[in-house]
Amino acid sequence: MIQYAMKELKYNAPAPVGNMVEVDITAQFTAPDGKSISVKGFYDGDDTYIVRFYPEQQGTYTYEVSGIINDSGSLVCEVGNDNGLHGIVRADGTHFRYGDGTWFYPFGTTVYALVHQEKELIDQTMSTLKDAPFNKIRMCVFPKDYDFNKNEPPYYPYEKDDKGKWDYSKPSFEYYHHLESVIEKLMKLGIQCDLILFHPYDRWGFAHMSKEEIDMYIDYITRRLSAFPNIWWSLANEFDIMSYSFEDWERIAKNVHAGDPYSHLLSNHNCIEFWDFENEHTTHVCLQIKKVDDINHTIEKYKKPVMVDECCYEGTIQYEWGNISGKEMMNRFWKCVILGGYCTHGETFLCDDDILWWSKGGVLKGESMPRITFLKEIIDGIQGPLIYCGDEFTKEKYDALRNNPETCENDFWSAVARAPWERAKEAMNGAKDYCGHYRDDAYLRYFERRTPAIGTFNLPKEGNYNVEIIDAWNMTRNIALKGVNGNVKVDLPGKEWMAIYAYKV
Repeated sequence: MIQYAMKELKYNAPAPVGNMVEVDITAQFTAPDGKSISVKGFYDGDDTYIVRFYPEQQGTYTYEVSGIINDSGSLVCEVGNDNGLHGIVRADGTHFRYGDGTWFYPFGTTVYALVHQEKELIDQTMSTLKDAPFNKIRMCVFPKDYDFNKNEPPYYPYEKDDKGKWDYSKPSFEYYHHLESVIEKLMKLGIQCDLILFHPYDRWGFAHMSKEEIDMYIDYITRRLSAFPNIWWSLANEFDIMSYSFEDWERIAKNVHAGDPYSHLLSNHNCIEFWDFENEHTTHVCLQIKKVDDINHTIEKYKKPVMVDECCYEGTIQYEWGNISGKEMMNRFWKCVILGGYCTHGETFLCDDDILWWSKGGVLKGESMPRITFLKEIIDGIQGPLIYCGDEFTKEKYDALRNNPETCENDFWSAVARAPWERAKEAMNGAKDYCGHYRDDAYLRYFERRTPAIGTFNLPKEGNYNVEIIDAWNMTRNIALKGVNGNVKVDLPGKEWMAIYAYKV
């Protein structure tokens, strides 16, 4: 077997009677370092049982299978030959890394109902993704009923009983084979699948499962999919407008975590009320927000990676969340990255065929995609993730002035100290300083809609840096200074969407 690639053990045995979810088959794998992991198998129809395993170490694994099947053996795990696999993405501080230690910078997009489209449209979407910058995609397990998305899916996740109701003890193997084929296609493109387990936009009844039905669903999907290296678990899209209680969601998070022996990334997406990101099973922050300017404070609060997974969509539909410009989508990506977080794209352009990227996929029509590609190329060229370092007027600075008025340097700072905090913050932070750095190797400052004719860096006095002028919209990079350090000034053209980038040489 290949390191970081899913391995299957397949067995033939009589089909389970009744419940096809909670089957008795478990494998114990012992890694080369002596650590063991227990993995539940699943029934896949046609008298076939499967145990899926994800190997992270090179060397010889041993295994023992028990339950309806009894088997044992060993498997040698070898490094892949340039297969592009780096392992499962997990949180590392406030950023992400693959299993092999490579940094992962998510540049996301959204195609909610991708798996519920016909083959031709899915193939077209994959072709589009092949040439796009996106390395993470949000998509749903269950079909979606919403504007611009009224088609019946080709497959449903469950069979129906003799009364015409969904039987959650009988998964549709045809559907799951189809879902897995989409996940595998994404994996071959190097794309993480942020799989949304629940959502409220439903006309089939999947949004109203009982506790027992939810538990069976989570048990089965974690048995089937946990060994895929490119899976992220998103508990829901807009969890807070579904009928389940906060306690229900905490139980779901606990069960997903317990059912996944490989500890994939896990979070929950909001409409109004944010999820409890301090939840012990939650690995990163997932936000639906329109204003991304302060996510550095969110990062500082939770000490976890922050994904702005919905910041509105580039498009022309009637809803305010679906008609921002390409420039504004690009702008929000730049802000998120500079502040130390990550952003997700989507497109909602009105069209005669009702094939909107955000829901069904197809082709990309907007202006932001090539600009996001340009930004990703810059970030990929930095040897590590950015951390916000802008000159921001914080509550700590304010309190220090207010509590020690004798330290105020002049009448201006005395006036700041006398003002109420909210007014002082508004006055001092009217134009945020979007500046991020990676150690002392790279500094990136973004001016967004401001139009300065001069840009400045206070670089370290040790070392030599080249400084580039970047036009984020026109996608140009030009070296302005070479071999400089300390306080530097750069002449700028006095227009929007400019940035300056200093890197050690």
